Amino acid sequence: MTQTLTQDARRQAAAARTSSVPLPEFKGKAGWEFTPLGKLDLDGLPPAPSGSADGRELLLAPAESVPASAEAASSEGPIVMPLAQAMEQHPELVGRHLGTVVDAESALVVRNDAHWSDGLFVYVPRNVALDAPILASHVHEQAGTALYTRTLVVLEEGAEAEVWDQTVSSDPDTDGLTNSVVELIVGANARLRYIGGQDLNAKTWVFGTQRAIVERDGHLDWVTLGFGGKDGKVFLETKLAGPGAHAAVTGAYATKGRQHVDFDTLQEHAAQGTTSDLAFRGILHGRSSAVWRGMIQVDKGAQQTDAFQECRNLLLSKTAHADAIPGLEILADDVRCTHAAAIAQIDPEQLFYLKSHGLSQERAHRLVVEGFLGALLERFKEGAMRDALAYALDARLATVLG
Repeated sequence: MTQTLTQDARRQAAAARTSSVPLPEFKGKAGWEFTPLGKLDLDGLPPAPSGSADGRELLLAPAESVPASAEAASSEGPIVMPLAQAMEQHPELVGRHLGTVVDAESALVVRNDAHWSDGLFVYVPRNVALDAPILASHVHEQAGTALYTRTLVVLEEGAEAEVWDQTVSSDPDTDGLTNSVVELIVGANARLRYIGGQDLNAKTWVFGTQRAIVERDGHLDWVTLGFGGKDGKVFLETKLAGPGAHAAVTGAYATKGRQHVDFDTLQEHAAQGTTSDLAFRGILHGRSSAVWRGMIQVDKGAQQTDAFQECRNLLLSKTAHADAIPGLEILADDVRCTHAAAIAQIDPEQLFYLKSHGLSQERAHRLVVEGFLGALLERFKEGAMRDALAYALDARLATVLG
């Protein structure tokens, strides 16, 4: 009961702050220069009722699913359930972690704090490994509403898990907004594989604030997929908090029409001997546009840091546009930090070579695009995570290329 009251008070406090924490001005806030919000009335969209997530289920194995109201295991073992239910059944456990990774300072997070109705909670105890991936699907069903979702994944020391977390629209005409907050906690020597993404319709604004903390010798493989949506911005941050911590972050987007995607990534190295590797790739068709702004931040004392980031874009039309802005902020002197960015169109010589070997113009074009995005698969070993990414990329390419 105490934790429930605490959460109610937290919601009320966040709701009271919404009017004093407005959305940032288009050209007045660093990071928002490419994503104007003048046409968005964030507070004019009512929160989607909790019943709008009826389509969610949690899959614990490829051939096994449990209703969203069921628990994956006993209270002493792993826990997989909707976050709202977890707060009722495990208030102390959830209370120790919720809100500790993502601060409620931005306009988006404050509103999520005030309005989230449900989400996903995954807890894996010390030295426990889950045998099968966990799948959570958040469905935006009600037009003219804002869907606020919350995900909290906690892996204790030596634990291991794989989580697939996606947000989709119920149909092509459901307009509105999604605003997600994701908190990932990877304990010492734990391993988390997390695929988060959205394939929303072209009438939906997409916002996200996602952050992970990786402790000593922990390992995070993070995939983010930005396929759908009309407009919006996603913040994605990793903090390597303990010596030997590692994070590999892989991002993919494929846009068409007048879609606009905007990713702001941060790799923060806060301890000695940490490593990170970030690679984003995107293809853009029609009049669509994409922005990636990346920052590698090395804190004072985080010696022996090894960090890399890159963003590569392939423009499939003369009217598509991309911006890729890497950055470094280094306060230590014994580090290796590198970055790369590229924006290009399909090389005519590649097409000529493929056509000279008997391929049609259409097939050659498609093969080049498939190879460009497919390069991301080489970052993964054979297994469920690589297979899931390959399937998602193929499905999205079929939509973009026809």
